[in-house]
Amino acid sequence: MLKYYFPHLLLGIYIVEFIIAGVYPYSRDVWYVENGPIVALVVFIAILYIKNVRFSNGAYALMFILPFLHTVGGHYTFELVPFDWFNNLFGFERNMFDRVAHFAVGFYALPVIEYLVGKGLVAKKWIAVTYAIFAVAFVAVFYEWIEWWYAELQGGEAGAAFLGSQGDIWDAQKDMFMDVSGAVFSATVYLALGFLKVKDRVPKIVL
Repeated sequence: MLKYYFPHLLLGIYIVEFIIAGVYPYSRDVWYVENGPIVALVVFIAILYIKNVRFSNGAYALMFILPFLHTVGGHYTFELVPFDWFNNLFGFERNMFDRVAHFAVGFYALPVIEYLVGKGLVAKKWIAVTYAIFAVAFVAVFYEWIEWWYAELQGGEAGAAFLGSQGDIWDAQKDMFMDVSGAVFSATVYLALGFLKVKDRVPKIVL
């Protein structure tokens, strides 16, 4: 039963988290700007599901990690998320919660690969893998532009909180590196599952 309703469960958890995290966030302005793109993303995933564009449960699990993390980041601002256990474990001086979230952005390479392969849009799987990684890289660059634009336009504490550089002049480049690293990781998972011949990893995609 869970196998068939797993995406519904993830959506339900996200909705509950969204409602709870929306109560008294650190900055309401940051809450709106951080959650706007994520809500749009979740709605897009739901629309695809309704239109019978389905992915594997593994892909859905990876896809929802970003909304889960981003909603927490929107509540606290990414710089102030209680993440000391992780930072201290690896000896980081800055809050690395945003880096982890950026790594999760790369997980969307997996559903892109599943879609291209499932629809038969590519002749070779390596082409789908390459396209998915480059697609994530493009989104990563575009989102850094949005952060820059908002920080310049808004200014003040809200602009700095959304930018989230924490004083690192190479923050944008490191964020993009994490995005692409996540994409390489998820693509590797896909190829590994194919090598191991794990069943039920290719979704039924019907348009």
